[in-house]
Amino acid sequence: MTAFAPPLAETITRRFARRSMAAFAIPAVMLAYLVYAAISFDLAGLASRARMDNAAILLADFWSHKTHVTRQNRTGDLIVAVEGEAKGTYPKGHLPDWVAQDGDVTVIDLGDDHLITYDQGGARYSVPDYGVIDIRQTEDGLTLTAPEPLPDWINASDNRVSVTTDAGRFAYTRSKVETFRYQPGWPLFFFTPASAFHGMSWPELAASALWGERVDPDRTNIAAMAGDFWNNSMWRHRDVIWAMFETVLMAFLGTFGAAIVALPLGFMAASNMMPFRLVRFGLRRVFDFIRGVDGLIWTIVLARAFGPGPMTGALAILLTDTGSFGKIFSEALENIDEKQVEGVRSTGANTVQRARFGVIPQVMPVLLSQVLYFLESNTRGATIIGAIVGGGIGLLLTQAIQTQKDWEDVAYYMILIVLTVIAMDSLSGWLRRKLIKG
Repeated sequence: MTAFAPPLAETITRRFARRSMAAFAIPAVMLAYLVYAAISFDLAGLASRARMDNAAILLADFWSHKTHVTRQNRTGDLIVAVEGEAKGTYPKGHLPDWVAQDGDVTVIDLGDDHLITYDQGGARYSVPDYGVIDIRQTEDGLTLTAPEPLPDWINASDNRVSVTTDAGRFAYTRSKVETFRYQPGWPLFFFTPASAFHGMSWPELAASALWGERVDPDRTNIAAMAGDFWNNSMWRHRDVIWAMFETVLMAFLGTFGAAIVALPLGFMAASNMMPFRLVRFGLRRVFDFIRGVDGLIWTIVLARAFGPGPMTGALAILLTDTGSFGKIFSEALENIDEKQVEGVRSTGANTVQRARFGVIPQVMPVLLSQVLYFLESNTRGATIIGAIVGGGIGLLLTQAIQTQKDWEDVAYYMILIVLTVIAMDSLSGWLRRKLIKG
C-alpha cells in the first residue's frame, strides 16, 4: 500500500491545483470581459455625458405640473392655463386662489413670500433674501433694476429677462410676461375648468352627487360627473381606456390564436404522434425559424405588409408565439404516459378519439399553464408592438414621450400598464387553479 501512496498524493495535489486555478481563472476571465465591455461601450464617456439635472426635472414632471400665468403686453389679456394648454385654461373670473387680479394689476403668490406683480408699465418679482427685480418696458427695450451683482439665476438682455428660483420661473419679453408655478399632483385629472364640478372638494362633490341641484336637467349629477370624467379633454380617459383595451385584445387574440394554430402542428411535430420523420424535421425547423426572428422584427415586416393597426400587432404576436407553442406542445406530447393511450385504444377508439381522451387530458395542464403565462407576458409586450403598428396604449405612450413635455401622461400610461399586467397575472393564476386543479 505504501508504494502507491506517493503517486496518489501527487494526483490529488495536481487535481486540487487545477481546480484552484480554475476557481481563480473563471472570475478573472469574467472580470476581463466586463472591463472590455466597459471600454467598448464607452461607459466612462456615457457617465460624463449624463445630465443628472435633466433627470431630476424629468422625474419631477412625472408627479408635478406647472401652471402658466401669461399677460399679453399689447392687449393686457390675462390667461391662466395648466401646462399652457387651451383645454386647461381657467375661465375668466375663476382664477386660482394664488392669483389675484384688480384692474391692470395682477399679483401672483408663488409661496414662501415669492411675489410677482404685473402692472401697466412692466412687472416686478420680490425674491426673499435678495430683493426686488423690477422690469420696465421702454421704446429702446427692457430696463432691469435689481441688486447688483446679478446672480446666475437671472438672465437679462435688451429683449428678454428670465428668472428661475425654487418657487417657479418668470420670463418677460416685449410681447408678453409669463410666470410658471410648479405644484405637485396631476392637474385636472378628474374635471377640467369647463366642467361645473371643477374646483369642488371631495365633500362638495359627494353633496352635489347625493342631494345637490342638478347642473344638467337631463341627467343626474352622478351621471354628469361620470360624463365629464370620461370625456376629460386634458387626460382623455376615454381614449386611454380604449387604447388599453386594444392592447389587451392584441395580446389575447395573438396568444390564443397561436395556441389554436400550434396545437395540431405540435401533434405533427411530436415523435410519438407523427411517424414520418421528414415531416417532424421540417416542422421543427419552421418553429426554430419563427422563434429565431425576434417578435419586433416580425411586427415591422407585417406592418409593411398589412399596414398599421391593432390587428397587425395581433398577427405579429400570433406568428411569434406559434413557433414557441409548437416547440412546447410537441415536447409535452412526447412526454405523455403511453399506458393511458393504450387503455383508450383497447376500447376500440380511433386516432382522433385516442388523442382526445388519452393524450389531451395529460398535456392540458401544461398547455394551459404555458398559454396563460404567455398571455400575461404578451400583455406587456403588446405595448411595444402597439408603438410600432400604431395601436393600443403603446401609441399614446410614444406620442407623449415625443412631445417632451407630457411626462405626467407618460407616468399615467405606465401605471395603467403595470396595473393591467398585475390584473392579468391575478386572472391567469385564478384560471390556472380553476382549470388545472379543478
